Amino acid sequence: MKIRAQALLFDNDGTLVSSLASVDRCWARWAEEYGITEAFGQVELHGRPAVEIVAELLPAGVVQEALARIETLEVEDVPNGGVHLLPGTKALLDSLPADRWAVVTSATRRLAEARLDAVGILPKTMVTADDITRGKPDPEPYLLAARELGVDPAHCVVFEDAPAGLAAGRAAGMTTVALTTTHQAHELDADLVVRDLSALSVLVTDRGVEISGRG
Repeated sequence: MKIRAQALLFDNDGTLVSSLASVDRCWARWAEEYGITEAFGQVELHGRPAVEIVAELLPAGVVQEALARIETLEVEDVPNGGVHLLPGTKALLDSLPADRWAVVTSATRRLAEARLDAVGILPKTMVTADDITRGKPDPEPYLLAARELGVDPAHCVVFEDAPAGLAAGRAAGMTTVALTTTHQAHELDADLVVRDLSALSVLVTDRGVEISGRG
């Protein structure tokens, strides 16, 4: 399968990098600090903005304080091996012009920048939880990224590992590529499903970007 596009939009955690171990340990500590370990065990973490998770678990009056706390825990954990590149990330991004791609993450800008800086990724365009009012699976984050790149959403490709992110991409009218880095293939509804970015080859032409599976 060959996909043609004008811009590539990447989720961060689980797509470009992995910080799952850090996320799990930081949020577990956070839940223990707030005495909500039992309720926390029933919540889906991955691919959702922290504000939604915190608001689901705690009274409104402590949400802002609790948000600041989890952000601090995660940022401070980055130097402790809290993030690493996933296969194929560096090679693929290095092959793209800076104005052809963006990172679209549910993390805050402070946290996203800390994780990306740690692995040497410097996106020219990035949409974070601080830039939107509605997170994935709403299409707002991806539509904003397309607008910032000056590309019609129909000519964008979304790369995601989580069902919520793929749903956001579909709702934005974009082509979707799913990576089985955190979910199994049968859980992912996408135009193309691959194991990770190393399974893809990218060709940049005067007319845009061509994406195809290797082998």
